[in-house]
Amino acid sequence: MVAPASLPYIDGDAARAALPLRDAIDAVARVLAVVDADAQPARTSTALSRGQFLLMPGELGEFAGCKVLTVAEPGLAQAPERIQGMMLLFDARSLAPVAVLDGAALTALRTPAVSAAIADLVTPADASTVAVFGTGPQARAHIEAIRAIRPVARTFVVGRTADRTAAAAAKWSDHRLAVIPARPDIVAECDIVVCATTAAAPVLTSGSIGPRTTVVAVGSHEPHRRELPGELLGRSQVLVEGRRVALSEAGDVIMAIAEGELDDSDLVTFRDIATGSAEIAFDKPRVVKTCGMVWQDVVIAAAVAARRGIRLQEGDLG
Repeated sequence: MVAPASLPYIDGDAARAALPLRDAIDAVARVLAVVDADAQPARTSTALSRGQFLLMPGELGEFAGCKVLTVAEPGLAQAPERIQGMMLLFDARSLAPVAVLDGAALTALRTPAVSAAIADLVTPADASTVAVFGTGPQARAHIEAIRAIRPVARTFVVGRTADRTAAAAAKWSDHRLAVIPARPDIVAECDIVVCATTAAAPVLTSGSIGPRTTVVAVGSHEPHRRELPGELLGRSQVLVEGRRVALSEAGDVIMAIAEGELDDSDLVTFRDIATGSAEIAFDKPRVVKTCGMVWQDVVIAAAVAARRGIRLQEGDLG
């Protein structure tokens, strides 16, 4: 057995250096057609006094992995980061551990990579205007991810307060792209809308979203929280990682169904789109709802490990 102290540890900086965001998007895109998300193990969630404890096992190809995370309740001042934890990567053939990665950094990398990989398939090629709801790390990462797949000319940010919105816009703007503070109704002008918030109630209205728009919602994996109104899902093509996870964790989907706006038979999986078994509905909005699944982490962790020279031959495992 490999001693824990002998396992290579890959921190966030090393992971990002090894696998730039564009390469992470490509890594996810390559497996969308082959992953059966509903066959993956379910996430286990346990309530803590100040947040949640998540245990996420999964397997894909030559690798398996288990990510252990804590998710702090919104606004917990003592938490240095809202998401903290570790990812343990295994050789799926020998079942031996091969590396440990910073779990929060992995989440921060794979979430926008997954969003961009599926958005790339369902968004018009000339999409150039983006609105991002949220002022945290995922909002910032999604700006970069969308810029990697589309010729973005204008980017807007919508935050909870005017001060936070202005601060985020100023921090994220650079010589290549100005990020503009905006109000929620700016989405009427946008080709792509990303919701990366901790909201429990919708952050935008259905009527403000036109048929050209792709909406990506990543802020929650809890059945009682949502960022989008049920009416929007009811008139959109709703794209999900897998039906099981959507119906058990995606509050946006669960509540839209409970309200009679959406039927579970209307859900389209990423695999359906990637394989061509479902057509893209360009005559209505496309809503991409992700909860985060460990197969995505395995893909990114495996790519990082390969870039770091970590191989699977038994001789390397000790």
